[in-house]
Amino acid sequence: MIDDIWVDDAVTALRPDFAVLVVCAYGLRNGPSDDRSRAWLADAAVHAVPQDDERIEAWRTAYRAFGAKPQRTRPSVDALVRRMPLPEINLVVDAYNSVSVRHGLPIGGEDLRRYQGAARLVRAAGDEPSEETLGDPGIGEVVWRDDAGVTCRRWNWRQCVRTRITDDTVDALFLLERLEPLSLDALRAAGDDLAGMLSDIDPNIRIGSRLIG
Repeated sequence: MIDDIWVDDAVTALRPDFAVLVVCAYGLRNGPSDDRSRAWLADAAVHAVPQDDERIEAWRTAYRAFGAKPQRTRPSVDALVRRMPLPEINLVVDAYNSVSVRHGLPIGGEDLRRYQGAARLVRAAGDEPSEETLGDPGIGEVVWRDDAGVTCRRWNWRQCVRTRITDDTVDALFLLERLEPLSLDALRAAGDDLAGMLSDIDPNIRIGSRLIG
């Protein structure tokens, strides 16, 4: 999967500064939140970027560019920093949510085994299959999808149920998304941070990564 993920030229034309660091973790042993992940969440509450951070504002601007209203459907990192303290979900989700708010970038976490075909970021034609929980994407909306349909609407606003990370997830895909002013070095640092936390959950996992953009 990691080598097959792609970003459509129409998305790049919309935001030439977009890049995504793809991180895949294989052989996870996920589970319920514990004292370790609660410590990650507590640290994130102290060190989260503020709501008016320029890295978050860049995402609001990107949403407006394809017709979304970010005050109604917020970029994921914007929604998270408004929910502090972060809720306990499970070990893996707690890890990537913590990294998201501390580094000021959206991160999508996906169950790799639930995918059908390669993940790709496209501008919607408006006829893509989509779960009822998501609703139908509008024409030109930026969405993540696979062969089965939309996996996340409005770039990183809402994920489908099918590919969510659960306690039973073994192989996971993480999409760390960047717009300027977040630097590529800062993006890689966030990826390293996430990889370290995942290895803390299970030292025996295999991790691979690829920068697109």
